Amino acid sequence: MGEGIELVVLDMAGTTVRDDGLVERAFDSALDDAAVRVGTAEHQRAQRYVWETMGQSKIEVFCALFPGEPDRARRANAVFERCYDDLVARSCEPVDGAENAIGSLRDAGVRVCLTTGFARGTRERLLERLGWSDLVDLVVGVEEAGRGRPHPDMIQTAARHFGVIDPRRVAVAGDTGYDVLAGTRSGASVVAGVLTGAHDARTLTEHGATHVLESVADLPAVVS
Repeated sequence: MGEGIELVVLDMAGTTVRDDGLVERAFDSALDDAAVRVGTAEHQRAQRYVWETMGQSKIEVFCALFPGEPDRARRANAVFERCYDDLVARSCEPVDGAENAIGSLRDAGVRVCLTTGFARGTRERLLERLGWSDLVDLVVGVEEAGRGRPHPDMIQTAARHFGVIDPRRVAVAGDTGYDVLAGTRSGASVVAGVLTGAHDARTLTEHGATHVLESVADLPAVVS
């Protein structure tokens, strides 16, 4: 597996797990509970901010939407997580080819880590419903890393866990500009944007993607 790639770090929702608008629907429920009504200018600004920051830690998004109102932000985050849990309980599918890609990477001796802005409980339920408990080598969230995207902390936490000292031996893939920005800030040599989630090729390229792929299924060929 070429040019010394030892670790691949993959986003979850939109990259390895089909989103199908579930994250946005959960955000809309949280905004409604926080009295941000559909059709208002406040709702439009909030939706635009949510879209622009897809990939960021969800609690950080709500703290930015409701500055100086930590209780409101925490409640909105709790509503988001509850709604997302309910949605994925009814509709939770991997991106086509994701499982095979992960298996191919691991068979080639590459470590694979999933990263997510979801809280620990949400991501554990998601992994359980997908049957992915043993699919990857590691799962890292904000609780373990300290900061979410666009900071590189989750990627760097994974690298430290496996003793990967040279960031050029890391490949990163995600579906949002913040995923890509975190990858470039980590120093990873491969930072792939995928087109199965929130952002388009132009947005991914503008944030520094070294590759834009139709899907994570194409990633093994890039790092081979």
